[in-house]
Amino acid sequence: MRMTGDGEDSNLHQSCEAPNQRDSAVNDSRTLKSHLEDAKIHKDHNNAIKLPTAARNPEDEINLYQPQPPSLPRPSKAGKSGSVEETIRARRLRNSQESLSDPAETGSSTDSLKEDQTAPARGGFVHSRAAIFRNDQASTVRSLSAAVTGSQDSLSDSERRPRSQQSDPTEHRVRSSKVRLSPLQPTGPLPALEKSFASTALRAANLIDRDSLDYRILAREKLQRNLSDSRLLENMGFDSASVNSIKSTYSVLSPIRPQDVRNRSFLEGSVLGSGALLGAKELDRFFPDRRVGIYVTTWNMQGEKGLPSNLDDLLLPTDSEFAQHFYIIGVQEGCPDRREWENRLQETLGPYYVMLYAASHGVLYLNVFVRRDLMWFCSEVEHSTVTTRIISQIKTKGAVGVGFVFFGTSFLFITSHFTSGDSKVYERILDYNKIIEALELPKGLPDTNPYRSMPSDVTTRFDQVFWFGDFNFRLGKDRADVESIMKQMVGDDMAPLLQHDQLSKEMKDGSLFKGFQEAPIHFLPTYKYDIGCDIYDTTSKQRTPSYTDRILFRNRQVDDIKVIKYTSCSNIKTSDHRPVIGVFQVKLRPGRDNIPLCAGQFDRTLYLEGIRRRMTRELKRREAMKNKSSSSTICSIS
Repeated sequence: MRMTGDGEDSNLHQSCEAPNQRDSAVNDSRTLKSHLEDAKIHKDHNNAIKLPTAARNPEDEINLYQPQPPSLPRPSKAGKSGSVEETIRARRLRNSQESLSDPAETGSSTDSLKEDQTAPARGGFVHSRAAIFRNDQASTVRSLSAAVTGSQDSLSDSERRPRSQQSDPTEHRVRSSKVRLSPLQPTGPLPALEKSFASTALRAANLIDRDSLDYRILAREKLQRNLSDSRLLENMGFDSASVNSIKSTYSVLSPIRPQDVRNRSFLEGSVLGSGALLGAKELDRFFPDRRVGIYVTTWNMQGEKGLPSNLDDLLLPTDSEFAQHFYIIGVQEGCPDRREWENRLQETLGPYYVMLYAASHGVLYLNVFVRRDLMWFCSEVEHSTVTTRIISQIKTKGAVGVGFVFFGTSFLFITSHFTSGDSKVYERILDYNKIIEALELPKGLPDTNPYRSMPSDVTTRFDQVFWFGDFNFRLGKDRADVESIMKQMVGDDMAPLLQHDQLSKEMKDGSLFKGFQEAPIHFLPTYKYDIGCDIYDTTSKQRTPSYTDRILFRNRQVDDIKVIKYTSCSNIKTSDHRPVIGVFQVKLRPGRDNIPLCAGQFDRTLYLEGIRRRMTRELKRREAMKNKSSSSTICSIS
């Protein structure tokens, strides 16, 4: 091999300028390209070492097709002592200082990018330096840096090994012509990045009420399921100090492609169609477990004009982890001002809920509230009423029924008030039979399962039925006997009392409420109390404590309705009845888009009035706290 004045290999130029002179290069271009790269590696390495030409043996010509490995470095000075670690540390420090002083290292990033761009080489071949860098580039750079500075001690770990253990030079396709600093490596494993971070900027994204601080838990367990791409959940972070990090970072609205918009119809669709508004895909997006929460409460208000100062215990009990999707409130002997009652309900439930429908029959009130973002999946709401006492001028006895379809599941809610009296069991059975025959539902809504429907029973024409109210069934014992049994009961076991319950006996005999179920009762009788206290009737009538207020349910499919809670509200004492609460998880099924939808209709006037009252109440509370804190400041002058 002959070296030119500038250290270039003349054989390389000859092979590049006249490739036709070598038969093997002409016959196999791939072989020539590989050897050219090997020769280039050898040339760069010689340029870096810069050995004098005279020191080489002119007879030992290196064959272009058999590149030799780099020559071994001279042994270190015998007089120099120190450990290998100190030598490596000194070498790295010296290389870093020299590299920083190199003008080639102070160039702009644009120049570096230009140098790494792919350029055609002689002979029509293209060499890309960035495309053939390997993972061991750092060790190669350190070795070349030591060779340029002429340091005899700057040896890489691979060069200190014997020739038999050194890697094949053909593995290193390109040696960098520039000296680069080796990347800093951590001394130990980096700590795992916690997926909890506090961000002040995210806190003000969407302020919520203080009584809804459990939104953080709801977002972590519920809103994650609404994300269209489940892969986002793997790297999602949560802000433990803010309840709005997910809302301000991710959207629950999945992206829609233009083709999906073209194919989607809100009026027609199949159960399994991807474009159906009420179909399976949309149902799984909002309810992955396909169960909706239903909160049912019934209360005989005794016609009192004065309402409780706070309805939170009635609708938002503290022992509930989450609020439900639907709130169904049935009232018997309601207050004279029905609109005021609805305003109080909206004020209590707040801006998250809207009143989907309200029906009444005399002093029987039935209100349906739904979460604001779920009303688009509700059909039009229909209602019907039945009077069981025709002679009375004021309709106090009878029933109100409300029916609608949510996704593909039909619901029927009935609140009723049966005939009163300890011994009038037969009259109450007549009331039941008249109600199931006279309630004209559904009207325009389709029957989701007409094969199981009966024209003489309205409860068979819906998938999920809830019947609640003041049924007026009593305990078939004298008051003295009932009080004696109550004193002997232990805990919440009410079985000794329920053995004398008229309703349980008639249901077992099949006289009424066929196909209905009731959750186990673990609360005291809800009738009859003295107003404002927990003492049963002390008037001259001395009425027997009884379970007059009940919540029953019926479903077409087994286990469609799961009972979460069934109890009474002992904190509401403005009536001689205690309200009864039932919380249920109800199975949902996908539906079709050909049903008449409510189209987001709700009582907007009531909604705004409830929000206004909520704000006024909060302002008054803050003003009272401010006055209290200012009045508690005492100044003494001595």
